Amino acid sequence: MRFARVGAAGAERPVVVSADGGLLDLGAAWGDVDGALGDLAAVGSALEGGHLPSVGGDDELRFGSPIPRPGKVVGIGLNYADHAAEAGAALPTEPVVFLKATTSVCGPTDDIRMLPGSSSTDYEVELGVVLGATLRDEADPARALEAVAGYVLAHDVSDRAMQLERGGTWTKGKSADTFCPVGPWLVTPDEVGDPAALRLRLSVNGEPRQDGTTGDMVFGVGELLAYVSRLMTLEPGDLVITGTPAGVAMGQVEPRPYLRHGDVVELDGGVLGRQRSRVVDPSANPTPDHAGVTG
Repeated sequence: MRFARVGAAGAERPVVVSADGGLLDLGAAWGDVDGALGDLAAVGSALEGGHLPSVGGDDELRFGSPIPRPGKVVGIGLNYADHAAEAGAALPTEPVVFLKATTSVCGPTDDIRMLPGSSSTDYEVELGVVLGATLRDEADPARALEAVAGYVLAHDVSDRAMQLERGGTWTKGKSADTFCPVGPWLVTPDEVGDPAALRLRLSVNGEPRQDGTTGDMVFGVGELLAYVSRLMTLEPGDLVITGTPAGVAMGQVEPRPYLRHGDVVELDGGVLGRQRSRVVDPSANPTPDHAGVTG
């Protein structure tokens, strides 16, 4: 199954994709989605009953993040060998873990708001993993995968100067508002299949920048979840973003192609859907429209 949340920012409603590709309003079948997920069994029963009302077509709707308020967003760094190489970093011997503020989460077509005047805003297409059960002190990657509710397309936006040059931790350069567009879909594991067989692509203004597969990850999804669960408890609704393939601006020769005001960034995650966001520098446009790009 594929789930989403549609509507104006702060007033989204949960929907599920029908067999014919339409959007059906979940309403009471899903309940109040906060940090935790709704009842997937109840959704399945409602779908089979054929009583869910339809909502408008995709071109008429704003999509929010399918998980609008995760309890935490856990990031994994340098998890592709080609990205570690372009960053000039040694291949990690165990996962590199950081946190992004939950307030960085936004919808897949919302504007990405740079820190004012930034000249080092970077892009990173990633596979996101959403927990559906509590995971704690797990050693077995296969059992860790059983705690997955679904997968999402995620964009780990980063201000490299803040991340690497201005003191503090990576979190400092990765937690600004809108620095984690998520969605459009939350896709259940049965529909995704093998999470190590997904193609992830990103372009800026139509120019391809990243093109990789999750099969190239240094640590697979199950390994990552088990590892993180031994550092901190993972709870239903938590989001783990699993690293990015090569092609980020930081890894290019000067002048590095960092994001600029007015750029349009597009991500393609296959079954996970697509994102399209406009980049806005608040110092260049003090009152930008944050409703998002819908084309």
